[in-house]
Amino acid sequence: MTYLLFLPRNYRWGWNHWNKLQAMIYRELSQAEFNDLASRILYEDNHLLVVNKKVGEIVQGDKTSDEPLTETYKAFVAQRDAKPGQVFMGLPHRLDRPVSGIVVLAKTSKALERLNAMFRDSDVRKIYWALVCAEPKPAEGRLEDLMWRNEKQNKSYICRPGAARKDAKLAKLNYRQIGKTDRYWLVEVELLTGRHHQIRCQLSNLGCPIKGDLKYGSPRSNPDGGISLHARRITFTHPVKKEEMTIEAPVPSSWKGVSQQ
Repeated sequence: MTYLLFLPRNYRWGWNHWNKLQAMIYRELSQAEFNDLASRILYEDNHLLVVNKKVGEIVQGDKTSDEPLTETYKAFVAQRDAKPGQVFMGLPHRLDRPVSGIVVLAKTSKALERLNAMFRDSDVRKIYWALVCAEPKPAEGRLEDLMWRNEKQNKSYICRPGAARKDAKLAKLNYRQIGKTDRYWLVEVELLTGRHHQIRCQLSNLGCPIKGDLKYGSPRSNPDGGISLHARRITFTHPVKKEEMTIEAPVPSSWKGVSQQ
């Protein structure tokens, strides 16, 4: 969001005026939005801010005009801390718009640089929960597939036997069924590689499309327009303190019949 300020040509600046102008860098949050953002903070210190993303939020700018989560939490920190000037908020990883769950944000450039390396080198353990439309058979296992991405369709595909492609990449994950609701099965996924739409594509190929995921075979959409895939747990080494951390995010309230345990 951009603000334009028009002042008389002979306007005299002072420190009070400058501080007020600095405070205008970010939009003012309503009390309800401020409280909601505060309630979704899972961990915070001087270097990190870990939050629980909602379905529909974007984590970084795209071709839409929607405000990314990084900018929203910049406004939150500026307002909460009465912080003059710009707020640093770096993004070391992504989470797709229709997916909910853990997003790690870096509050310092040092933390961002080290987190970027950890995510790039697969030094972060990522656990997802998914509600799927069919019982996984077998109930647990490892999926290893060659996947390729169709840019025009914004969709990934698995190479069939004997039909390998030069642009295909190996995709690996571990999964296990951990629960069941009246109509859906709860599956825990440990992501071992980070391919485009990997969990969605591989579970669909197993015969278990994710609830609400029309693109990969779900028979109906979710009321909120998202899919029932949630970044549940993350384990990594703190980029500055060098301590191992495990953080969990509660599943959305719309996941009826799913325990938080």
